[in-house]
Amino acid sequence: MDAVVERLIREIKREKDQEAFAELVDLYKDKVYQIAYRMTGNSHEAQDMAQESFLRAYANLESYDEKRKFSTWLFRITTNLCIDRLRKKKPDYSLDAEIQGTEGLTGYSQIAASEKLPEEQVVTLEMQEWVQREISYLPPKYRSAIILRYIEGLHIKEISEILDLPENTVKTHIHRGREALRKRLGNA
Repeated sequence: MDAVVERLIREIKREKDQEAFAELVDLYKDKVYQIAYRMTGNSHEAQDMAQESFLRAYANLESYDEKRKFSTWLFRITTNLCIDRLRKKKPDYSLDAEIQGTEGLTGYSQIAASEKLPEEQVVTLEMQEWVQREISYLPPKYRSAIILRYIEGLHIKEISEILDLPENTVKTHIHRGREALRKRLGNA
């Protein structure tokens, strides 16, 4: 895939080939959206962040260092955009809040299931929602490290490049994020 990405980037840089850029977007759109969704916890906001990530990547492609992985550079743009958004954003709603005019229905009851949920999967789904909710309460620097490491499965070195932090700092953020998450999950 790296050879394909390199070819597409050359075409985009040389000719501003929008079809090549569309192919590049197609290769990475799902991963970028996943990172944005995990960071923001909101599908509409994640779509905005993903779109903005690709716009920034296109506008700044000349500054991309071809000696590094393109995905790392792109995920760094996405992560930074999400962190900036989270710093500026104040919570405007809560899924825990009861919906007006209903008895006991919360925002969680309105989330569409992505697949049929047999009885044995209900507990797992609730656990995932609980952990994701608790992750969303972590400070952005810990949240991004935890998401990139445990949800996206990236290596410390790649996370270091994405977040533009030394590897030891990334390890510290992961450790502290894990500890904060453990405390939050233990108190719930």
